[in-house]
Amino acid sequence: MDLSYGPEYEAFRQEVRDFIEANRDRAPKGAGLRDPATLEWQKLLIENGYAARTIPREYGGYGAEPDILKSRIIAEEFARGQLSQGLGGQGISMLVPTLLEMGTEEQKRQFIAPTLRGEMVWCQGYSEPGAGSDLASLSTSAKLDGDEWVVNGQKIWTSTAHLADWIFCLVRTEPDAPKHQGISFLLFRMDTPGIEIRPLVDMTGAANFNEVFFTDVRVPKDQIVGARGQGWAVANAILGHERDSLGNPDATLSRLNALIELMRHETIDGVPVIEHPVYRDRLMKLQGRVLAMRCNDLRVLSSRVNGTGGTGLARLINKLQGTELRHELEGFAVDVMGEIGLAYGDNPYLRGHGSWQNQYMYFLGLIIGGGTSQIQKNIISERGLGMPREPKIQKG
Repeated sequence: MDLSYGPEYEAFRQEVRDFIEANRDRAPKGAGLRDPATLEWQKLLIENGYAARTIPREYGGYGAEPDILKSRIIAEEFARGQLSQGLGGQGISMLVPTLLEMGTEEQKRQFIAPTLRGEMVWCQGYSEPGAGSDLASLSTSAKLDGDEWVVNGQKIWTSTAHLADWIFCLVRTEPDAPKHQGISFLLFRMDTPGIEIRPLVDMTGAANFNEVFFTDVRVPKDQIVGARGQGWAVANAILGHERDSLGNPDATLSRLNALIELMRHETIDGVPVIEHPVYRDRLMKLQGRVLAMRCNDLRVLSSRVNGTGGTGLARLINKLQGTELRHELEGFAVDVMGEIGLAYGDNPYLRGHGSWQNQYMYFLGLIIGGGTSQIQKNIISERGLGMPREPKIQKG
């Protein structure tokens, strides 16, 4: 069995490595979403086909034909170089592919290009105080008044709402319809009058998500994706892309490489941690799981490109496996640092600007956010394995 990529792909790999070496100093380090360095890096990646690679040029992408091996080589080399592979987040990772599938031509041209460039930041208006795991029970309403929707209600756990320009939001437009029907998918600006944002501080110490309140928020009638009352289909498309993005194997590979470097530099009695059998054994187990995760991702990508289907179960496990693996990987790095692993904030002994401790707590949150691990296991068992649905207690 020959597992080599062949001359064409090895030449492409060299192109990617040459780009990384020539532009390494331009890559942003710890810069925010709005930082000019971040936006300039994103622009450079798109121009060279390392971000938005297969998105058509007319919508702001690079316009390349899908090629699984080239996509894999790009991911491998950026992970190897520990460089950012560009912007992600809810707009790029979740909304853009959904608009490509289900949006109107006008919506594609209006929203995709500025989102890819990082000029339009999005948040997701899904969960509510009474509709989290049972999202279809949402009660935020939108009533048509002439040429505008009037939105009233509340969302919670809304990540990046305090930074976002726009929101994609699930609202109930037909209150008398069954709960999975009568839901619509609206797009509107976050500076629209009637929107109030209240930050919520999470266990990392930062306000990464928020409560959002809508009081008579007026939204143009045409800012709806899909048909009125059929927003649940759009919501499910988004949730599929969300599960993929939260279990990103490329980001996990990059963190694994950073962990290996950490183990080469941290010592116990003068001996690098990576030389200690107990720690090396734990590392090899993580490496095996990362490899399995990346192979599963290749299977899903291959099926999408070739239109063969049959990857329902393979795709469903991404979020569950990805978030739990990242949490374990980040926690292992904290163990590797010993007592220094407890450092936080402005401690002078901090390693990696505190990213290991921050990501350890962040991914503990993501095991809950985006659908808890318990909910993911139900989805895998019912939709992927065809097992009987969980019994529901009849009301009354």
